[in-house]
Amino acid sequence: MRILKYLFLLLLLSFVALSIFVATQKGDFTVERSQIINSPRATVYNFINDYRNWEDFSSWILEDPEMQITYPKKTIGPGATFSWQGKDGTGDMLTVFVKENDSISQKMNYNGTSSSVFWSFKDTIGGTKVTWKTTGKMSFTMKVYTTFKGGINKIIGKTYEKSLANLDKTLDFEINTFAVKVNGLAQKLGTFYLRQTFTSEISKVNKNAQIVFPKIIAFCDKNSIELNGKPFIIYHTYDAVSGLTKLSFCVPIKNQILTSSGSDILTGKLEAFDAVKTTLTGDYSHKKEALDKTIKYINTNKIEINPAFSHLENLIISKTEIKNPSKWVTEIYYPLKPKVIPVAAIPRAVVKKEEAVKTPAPVINKEEEESEF
Repeated sequence: MRILKYLFLLLLLSFVALSIFVATQKGDFTVERSQIINSPRATVYNFINDYRNWEDFSSWILEDPEMQITYPKKTIGPGATFSWQGKDGTGDMLTVFVKENDSISQKMNYNGTSSSVFWSFKDTIGGTKVTWKTTGKMSFTMKVYTTFKGGINKIIGKTYEKSLANLDKTLDFEINTFAVKVNGLAQKLGTFYLRQTFTSEISKVNKNAQIVFPKIIAFCDKNSIELNGKPFIIYHTYDAVSGLTKLSFCVPIKNQILTSSGSDILTGKLEAFDAVKTTLTGDYSHKKEALDKTIKYINTNKIEINPAFSHLENLIISKTEIKNPSKWVTEIYYPLKPKVIPVAAIPRAVVKKEEAVKTPAPVINKEEEESEF
């Protein structure tokens, strides 16, 4: 019995000593990992900036198939969040600040430990150098956990290394797997639509689309307006030299409506037109190649283009329906010059000449002639 008592005291003392040791360990930590990703800087930045893409590369998510992930409406840019609950605990992330194509700043809470997370993106030989860094202060529970797992640098560092490797593989396949097919002559059907029109940098069209289209669709939902197909973009002008375009983001609707005066959402009607059609299957970063192939087809076949507007892009399968860029489908239409239908010569009817009939001059009442009315 005395031996058991000593063993118990020994275990208790060991536990107390371990607790004191853990509690006195430095809680502040910094972990940083970098990797070259074989994709353009803007592509990598945009992919990471959307939390909905994190399921495709985050190792702690991929290694826990039962993990429950919650997404709010906003998952891109400042104020975006997402949270998760898995076998190893719960966590959430918030985007605090972004600098386009350059850096992202975030806040993370994981099992009671808060940390600041920083991403940086730099052009380099072979693609984009991505640096993922986190700084924070461990809770007592996290100190205990990391003590038996080899330290926090090893735990987080290993997670970051796996995730960055997954990111490279995912982007290399999803972004670079695409196909462009010039379908040839086709007809684009007409429709009524709601739109927002403004001038944009060509490089920011996709970013603006992620803001404008949901806004117009929400307007339709709020006002019980029935949709009539997939969203499309009309490029009124497209200047590749200046990098600017005047365009309308359009959502097709069943019936024509009138919006209130002063509304930034306006109505329009697209008339059916003949066009040269091209289909892009894959990420939007390949649109330039699709446009170039279409122009080459037009020039080779000496097709006359209608200068009324540059072209139209129809988002058949987009990011809102499937997150895999390799499966997105965009139809591009360049309008043809309307055909001039010759009017057949109509024989002039023989008109019988009749003698003019003399009409007597009317009798004018003197008072009416002077009247102001």
